[in-house]
Amino acid sequence: MMKILIVKLSAIGDVIHTLPSLNAIKRHYPDAHITWLIEEAASSLIVEHEALYRVIISKRKKWVKGIFGSSCLKNIKETYQFLKELRDTKYDLIIDFQGLLKSATLIALARGKRKTGFDKGMEHMEYSYIFLNERIPPVNMDNHALLRNLMLINALGIKSKEIEYKLPVSFYTHKITDELLERHGIKDARLLVAINPVAKWITKLWDNRKFALLADRLIEKYNASVIFTGSQSDRSTIDNILSGMSYGAVNLAGETTLKTLAALYEKTKFLISTDTGPMHMAAAIDTPVIALFGPTAPWRTGPFGAKHKILRSGPYCSPCFKRHCSTKDCMNQISVEQVMDAVSSILS
Repeated sequence: MMKILIVKLSAIGDVIHTLPSLNAIKRHYPDAHITWLIEEAASSLIVEHEALYRVIISKRKKWVKGIFGSSCLKNIKETYQFLKELRDTKYDLIIDFQGLLKSATLIALARGKRKTGFDKGMEHMEYSYIFLNERIPPVNMDNHALLRNLMLINALGIKSKEIEYKLPVSFYTHKITDELLERHGIKDARLLVAINPVAKWITKLWDNRKFALLADRLIEKYNASVIFTGSQSDRSTIDNILSGMSYGAVNLAGETTLKTLAALYEKTKFLISTDTGPMHMAAAIDTPVIALFGPTAPWRTGPFGAKHKILRSGPYCSPCFKRHCSTKDCMNQISVEQVMDAVSSILS
């Protein structure tokens, strides 16, 4: 029985971009036991995935944060059990899809015959290749992240032309999502539209007033039911957007898990989003995305597939990949009219 460990710890979008490679590995080795090593925040995306035999979850952030607190002993015990679980199997193949020092350290601790990943020459690698005994020549970073993952396994002899995600979203999850919408007065909506307006980088944000105007226009022109999604920490931002609207919309920030969010997007006609993890989730369940891009490169990390619409103003400095900017021209120059044109294109 072949035993394979794949390592992709975070984040949401990166994990989703690795799912096609997981499915390709399973097709190539149908009887293999495949284990995925992942951090807690994104783990619910892959738990119960049909291609996986086991999921090992790292709670690194929690353990580091609590090392000097009252739960110090508990965290030490959990860390010990995690390391014990990581080393309880000798894998035939370990694949580093992360390419960072935090993943490489865990690969160094894991037991495996072949420890593989990209060699030096890729951006942001943090010397992860040092801990590999089989290094794959680097590829051009301007290839989409999803394709770079497939290029990695192709170099290992695992060929695939299919792009499959197979996000494990159950009937029960869909039922919970229906109940959530009903509690907010949405049932059998003629046109359900989701907007995910927040991102971790300040430079990725679009103006709240534009989001408010956009939502009003969607309601006026299409009689759309508009829902805003995000994490609990995004609620105040979305409340600010809603306060600037003339019509009503629903703030679901903090009310969804990752899986209910996937089920929610599956029910929407399309998603309008900044460059953030939920954008990739919608793409993975085949919902069209209108993505607003500024400091980052959509050809590298945009929603994957031909049905999506990418909006960017494209000043000379974009993409700069900077988290801070004095002007944010790249995002500010995207207009509400451009987004509405993209909506019209999708609906037609």
